[in-house]
Amino acid sequence: MLMTEPRIKNKSELSPHLLRMMFDEPFFASILRGVNIEFSETQVPTAGVMVKDADVHMLVNPGFISDLTDAQIKGLLKHECFHLAFEHCTSRMLTPHQVANIAADLAINSDIPKKELPEGGMVPGEVDDELLTTPLGKLIAKFPKHKSQEWYFAEIMKDPEAVKQAEGGEGQGFDEHGGWGEMTDEEKELVKGKIAQAVAEAVKEADRSGKWGSVGGEMRGKIREMVSKEVDWRSILKQFVGFSRRGTRSTTWNRVNTTMIHPEHGPLATASQRGYTSSIAVYIDQSGSVGNSALALAFAELRTLARHTEFVTYHFDTKVDLKSETVWKKSKTPKAHRTRCGGTCFECVTEHANKNKGRFDGYILISDGEAAKPKPSKLKRLYLLVPGSKLLFEPDNNDSVCKMKQPKVTS
Repeated sequence: MLMTEPRIKNKSELSPHLLRMMFDEPFFASILRGVNIEFSETQVPTAGVMVKDADVHMLVNPGFISDLTDAQIKGLLKHECFHLAFEHCTSRMLTPHQVANIAADLAINSDIPKKELPEGGMVPGEVDDELLTTPLGKLIAKFPKHKSQEWYFAEIMKDPEAVKQAEGGEGQGFDEHGGWGEMTDEEKELVKGKIAQAVAEAVKEADRSGKWGSVGGEMRGKIREMVSKEVDWRSILKQFVGFSRRGTRSTTWNRVNTTMIHPEHGPLATASQRGYTSSIAVYIDQSGSVGNSALALAFAELRTLARHTEFVTYHFDTKVDLKSETVWKKSKTPKAHRTRCGGTCFECVTEHANKNKGRFDGYILISDGEAAKPKPSKLKRLYLLVPGSKLLFEPDNNDSVCKMKQPKVTS
């Protein structure tokens, strides 16, 4: 049998399908903009969204996707976006993982037409003849549609034979997910914030334009409910600073009574000390729309994070003011003041940060977001936007965006 070359071998060859999603399925297209799509013949046998390196990735096997129809490719992309929107790959992950993956698929596929699902896509109440003779298949055939992942999970777990079948790899659907359990708590919070913000932006865009594509009214309500718990901007800022923290290890020499002799200082022994620290650059936009009240709000939050982090502030407009450099740490912060008053250029900030990548672990731009998109950063980059502002461009996948809000005044 002759082996045929996959017709979709990389993201560029998937681009026509992604472009079509922008017109037909704008809600899903908006979420996909924040996903790193990678092709691999070895990392995954089919496809799946997963978390790795504190970011969201969609891994695709070219041999798998090349066998799909155009409708099935669209269904696959919708399916993976639903997993992200409903936090199946993050905070709602259940164990055993194989059962949880089936339960999540059943919840999602209730709202995707059968013709759009790749082979192996399971739908409640609709089971192929081959699977129908198995304990798991008999269960799925009786399940109603439009239940939650937790409901399907609980029902499957009641049948030991169905659980055994799921854990053995039967009825696994067409995708898989992982990586969440291997992350630190700080990495998990950062990824949760990124996904929540991406879904929230997609909901806003769909509501503003009135274009939800094929997402039905009931599903829209579920998604709106998921994003109704707005992520606090302070939490996003804390996650960024915490994730940029690096472990340090130092060696100290102590005098002890031992046979290990230093030629000059006598008996010595080594002891390792481990701590955590980071150095983050903070670039402050000098345009008039970035007022002192907004800076005071940002500084108040950074002050609480300065215990394990050294912040180095710079002022910038169209250039970075090197003379404005101020180092502060351990809860000692400077007062907001101005040294420049020109326009706003993020490119000069990125160039300065990239040149100092050996000094800083990441950097924050405090701004109103009204500037052209800069080139990709070699360091972690956070746009900390003042209240009422908006970034004028789509950030890079490795960037984070945090919108400050003034606290509500209560009587």
